[in-house]
Amino acid sequence: MAVKVLSVKESQDELIDQAIALGNRYTKTLGLMTPPAYRSMAADGGLLAAVDGEVVIGYALFGLPKRSPHVRLAHLCVAEEHRRKGAARLLIEGIRQRYPQRLGIKAKCRRDYGLSGMWESLGFVPRGEVKGRGRAGKTLDGWWLDLGHPDLFAEVESDGLLTVTVDHGVFTDLRGRASDREANESQSLDAEWLADLLELAYTPQLFRDVRDIADDGERQHQRAALHRLRQLSPRSEGVAECRDRLLAAVRETQSELPVDDRLRRSLQYVAETSCAGLQVLAARDPQLKRLADVAWEVARVRVVEPSTVTLHVDELRQAQVYRPADLMGTEFRAGEVVPGAEDELVAFFDQEGTDSGSAFAERLRSLREDRVVWHPELLRDGQGHPVALYVWGLNERVLTVPVLRTAAHALEETLVRQVLFLLKRQGRECGAEVVRITDPSSSPAAQAAAGDDGFFRHGGGLSALLVDACGTADEVGSTAQRIARELGLEEPELRPGLPAEVASTVERAWWPAKVMDSRMPSFLVPIKPRWSTELFNVPATLLPRSDLLGISREHVYYRSSGRRGESTPARLLWYMSSGDSKQEGQQVIGSSRLDEVVIDTPEVLFAKFEHLGVYGLPEIQAVATSGQAMALRFSDTEIFPRPVVRERLDSLAKSLGLTCSLISLSKISNALFQAVYQEGHRRT
Repeated sequence: MAVKVLSVKESQDELIDQAIALGNRYTKTLGLMTPPAYRSMAADGGLLAAVDGEVVIGYALFGLPKRSPHVRLAHLCVAEEHRRKGAARLLIEGIRQRYPQRLGIKAKCRRDYGLSGMWESLGFVPRGEVKGRGRAGKTLDGWWLDLGHPDLFAEVESDGLLTVTVDHGVFTDLRGRASDREANESQSLDAEWLADLLELAYTPQLFRDVRDIADDGERQHQRAALHRLRQLSPRSEGVAECRDRLLAAVRETQSELPVDDRLRRSLQYVAETSCAGLQVLAARDPQLKRLADVAWEVARVRVVEPSTVTLHVDELRQAQVYRPADLMGTEFRAGEVVPGAEDELVAFFDQEGTDSGSAFAERLRSLREDRVVWHPELLRDGQGHPVALYVWGLNERVLTVPVLRTAAHALEETLVRQVLFLLKRQGRECGAEVVRITDPSSSPAAQAAAGDDGFFRHGGGLSALLVDACGTADEVGSTAQRIARELGLEEPELRPGLPAEVASTVERAWWPAKVMDSRMPSFLVPIKPRWSTELFNVPATLLPRSDLLGISREHVYYRSSGRRGESTPARLLWYMSSGDSKQEGQQVIGSSRLDEVVIDTPEVLFAKFEHLGVYGLPEIQAVATSGQAMALRFSDTEIFPRPVVRERLDSLAKSLGLTCSLISLSKISNALFQAVYQEGHRRT
């Protein structure tokens, strides 16, 4: 009987159970994967089974990241007695056929397994390497299978890691000498497919718990294993203050819990995680899990089980590295560096080698004497401490950034994402076609985030193309080709009819490009002036927000749960509806990219997207229907220099033989999006 490849649904328990049993036979090479992970990936379309008769002889388990345009292969498994019969090839071909819109398939495999020949025979090519996190710490090779789309974007992905602190129970599962059945859940954190997505860390409380182990041998064993995790050292004063607030909240909401040493240890883990600027604490301790609500409400720390980390690593990572809501109510101040202040900055920003100490200050001073007009910008927090420093200047059609530094700060990764987009916006306003970061010691946070914005290694630095074209693939591609040619790069080629996922990647990497003959849809979203002001500062308030922080990279907008054909990724036009006066509203004010649509209860949506938004739970509840609301997560908003008023919108639609609904979110043609977008950016 011929082998068939089936897409396994979440409800197909027998097939899932067979895949789990098969995977458990090969945990030494595949790594542990918990049963909930199989079911979760199956629910998302990420489990294919190779079936001979009614027997699963192999399977492919993979993720479909929402913010990345590739397939992430976690397991490719074929039973030993059925190998060399083409089952692995059928599984890979099954992924290719079902997800042709993805750019490619990524996989990781330990080099010492000697499977390079297999990967190459399946069409994969080696691309990079990473050190494994397991006990052996072996090198993992990265493998890439291109699915026939522009290869320029295969590497467009953030290098930012989700950093997770662990309690002593999880650490013992991972690094202790004893093991039990429940330890498998924790050990899944060491899975090789997570090696470049997840970083495990410990705080001082874990060291105290290890110190208190009575057994000398086990204590020494665990202490020696601590070096495999990242060590965090939050300020003790801040930790004490946070722990006291947590304790007060526990006394108020869970008065039945005894205030004893065990409770204080649990709260210490939460406080130290919070003060280290992190949001995720993986815990096995039942009491810590019982304190999850308090930990989130008081310290913004998510206490989760290890399986939650493995199942939701992308969502947790994005929530941790990008938290624009935390910027609200803070007093960040942006301004130029005044002459003579350069020496002050040395202590706040890391330097390396010949660019250290006084040499760094001297380099800042020397920029003032250069023929290029440099603009040194400094961002300070509410206490006046420098948290970000960047210098930019326009040299012909290149916006060059010779300095890009961020200081250690709880919001460092959020701030650097703001700054990167700010630099792109600045470049566009100046007529630049390239943003080039030449700082030899740019902050690790900046380097990690750059991939999300389409920056690539070039000439010893990082470069990104600014393709200011809204048109067909040929028109956008020809502009990009000209810029790439001038940089000495391979000229990219775009084709009409690009899948939505590929077009979205192109438009993010080449912002502000818009590929209008792609299969990426467009929608018109009515928004009331109140929320337009909150999200975009349009209409502007009497006390306008900072230009630097006013428009975040990402936000979330809520509406009723009724479906109107929404799909992602997509483009959005924001139509500000009528306000309290005739002067307000009835105009298209800007555009965004729609990244995710989620329908759920207001409470679930608020917990999922609170880090992005200006909405409180009552506002989400107010728009809910039948107990559910819809969240639209969107990014890279452009406010039009010339808002498109209602009359002009109707005229543009009529010229295309179209009408558009202005009552609720509605799908519009890409031709109308292009006409309105170009009208909003018309210079005369």
